Amino acid sequence: MLEPSISEELPAIPGKRYFTIGEVSELCQVKPHVLRYWEQEFEQLKPVKRRGNRRYYQRQDVLMIRQIRSLLYEKGFTIGGARNQLAGEESKSDRTQYKQLIRQMIAELEEVLAVLKSR
Repeated sequence: MLEPSISEELPAIPGKRYFTIGEVSELCQVKPHVLRYWEQEFEQLKPVKRRGNRRYYQRQDVLMIRQIRSLLYEKGFTIGGARNQLAGEESKSDRTQYKQLIRQMIAELEEVLAVLKSR
């Protein structure tokens, strides 16, 4: 029997506009200091900074972090290799992000359907 990939075990992304670094840490199963490091290493990762230099991540940032995590932890890329992969294959990464977004939307719709059925 095949083990599910690590990304399949990640929690669903809530339908919020902004996420704190702690929330993103839990959603992506990556420590906050790693997220801050990745911000320096990957130009695609730019959270909004607000009052007190607090970071607020948007949905596309969370998807990008999950993609970076997959490249580093599941596929065995180095930081430089992952950076090149993301920079060199923008259209492929867009497809991957869209697939993740579609899976997320399906999960959210199934939750809504379950709530409606229970009424």
